[in-house]
Amino acid sequence: MHRRLIHNAYECPLWLEYLFVHFGVLVGMAGPLGMMHQHDLRDWAQRQPDCHPYLRHGEGLWKDGWWQLHCDLALCEPPEFDPEPRVANDRVYAFMERTWMWQQLPWAVLLFWVGGLPWVVWGISARIAVSVTGHWLVGYFAHNRGQRDWHVEGAAVQGFNIPAAAYLTMGESWHNNHHAYPGSALLGLYENQPDPGWWVLNRLRDLGLVWSIRLPEDLPSRPELSALTATDCTERRRHLPLSRSPNRSSHHENGRQ
Repeated sequence: MHRRLIHNAYECPLWLEYLFVHFGVLVGMAGPLGMMHQHDLRDWAQRQPDCHPYLRHGEGLWKDGWWQLHCDLALCEPPEFDPEPRVANDRVYAFMERTWMWQQLPWAVLLFWVGGLPWVVWGISARIAVSVTGHWLVGYFAHNRGQRDWHVEGAAVQGFNIPAAAYLTMGESWHNNHHAYPGSALLGLYENQPDPGWWVLNRLRDLGLVWSIRLPEDLPSRPELSALTATDCTERRRHLPLSRSPNRSSHHENGRQ
């Protein structure tokens, strides 16, 4: 959902996009427009020379956890949220936004039918608690400590790679790579960076369900981006297997990026 709805890093049939977004909504944080809004606000704020500590995970672990899990940030003059028309005018997304909490209900009924109340507790309540808390925890470390190959000049916040969470997050924990190339469908850029989300996209591409996959070399040049290692990203990717270089698109990041 993140790589498609938020960053348009690949193309797929609309029904598949709806399915991915539905799974994203089931995490329990917000509806599709709500998640886009929060993501775009954080992205915008983190690229500024200064950033509110709420939007950069800039406080200690426990205080940041309380803020992120129990509080909202009310800005006096927030930036305008203007989603692209194909999303803003989509009736399915409008329905998902209105009913995002209720979308747990069909799954709760199915789980109750299969295994009774314990399955509902573990499959809905516990899952949401673990997912939302885990999303915050990975986000906290991915903006405070870890490995970095890239530096974005002038940005108040730098992303960090969290290798230990790569499988758990489907590759989303390669966050320094994501800050460097937000429009790339590939987040684990190097051989030693497993990216299960990328593997899924490759298999779907083989089935003809995903196309126009964008990689870092397909994105506009960023003069503010610099490599922190002696060997740059392009050189290190030479040894990637061919399956990591699918058909590419010439499209660039949309205006929200």
